[in-house]
Amino acid sequence: MEDYLPRVEVRVIDDEKGKGLFALHKFNKGDMIFEERPLVCAQFLWNQAYGYLACDYCMRPLETAEENVRRLTGILDLVLPYPECCEIKKDDYIECPYCEFLLSRTSLGAISSSSLYIFFARKYSASFDQLQDAWREMHYPPETASIMLIARMIATVKQAKDKGGAAHLFSQFCHKTKSKNGDISHKLLGKQFQVQVEHLRQLIIKGLQDEDLLQWFTADGFRSLIALVGTNGQGIGTSAFGVWVKNCDSLDLSLEEQEKLNLYIHNLYERIESGNFPFSDLKVLMY
Repeated sequence: MEDYLPRVEVRVIDDEKGKGLFALHKFNKGDMIFEERPLVCAQFLWNQAYGYLACDYCMRPLETAEENVRRLTGILDLVLPYPECCEIKKDDYIECPYCEFLLSRTSLGAISSSSLYIFFARKYSASFDQLQDAWREMHYPPETASIMLIARMIATVKQAKDKGGAAHLFSQFCHKTKSKNGDISHKLLGKQFQVQVEHLRQLIIKGLQDEDLLQWFTADGFRSLIALVGTNGQGIGTSAFGVWVKNCDSLDLSLEEQEKLNLYIHNLYERIESGNFPFSDLKVLMY
């Protein structure tokens, strides 16, 4: 019976912080707290520009551990030992039938019934180059959000049968541009970014304006969307190489072999950290 009892609950903290997730009992290390799909998700744009392959729908990595570490170290002929420790399989991804993005095969069933993804991919994926370039020019790594979250929020409402209900779903998240103390909720809302933010707004209007969402396209409304994403967005890091390293711990090796492997891994990490390659393979999700 205990397995069916709620393990967490959502409570309103206050007007400024909004809702919070609270544990109803003690958790042990490794326990699953909760699992759900994000409302919208998108890969960090600089992360994408550096060539990190990830499913555009579920954000799963689509490069093997060997490909991952080759890209991050710049050693293009590197061969990782113990390939059985890599969880990414090359036949696990396929090109999306609706756009040029790569997808994991496990996403295809969900996509076939996802009018949002098909709607977004067919109508807008090719028209956002300017928007993405503008974002990268104003928000260099380390990234804290993605303009594509806002684009996908708008697309979610545009394709919904109940547009008012879909818009209300997002409005429940905190989206105040300033705190009670007058502090801005995200650095991009600072005065130094006013011109760039207005440029982003015009590009969003050009590609996605909708009569049912006119309040989102005003100057104040667009700033509130940036505040919403900045306050509620959650960055998630993944690394196929990191998973390979973890799985190597389960190998049945002699003490000498284990020491050699540990040194090998240590040297790879040093190479990664000393180069000009972004190690953190990150995506961004918003719940």
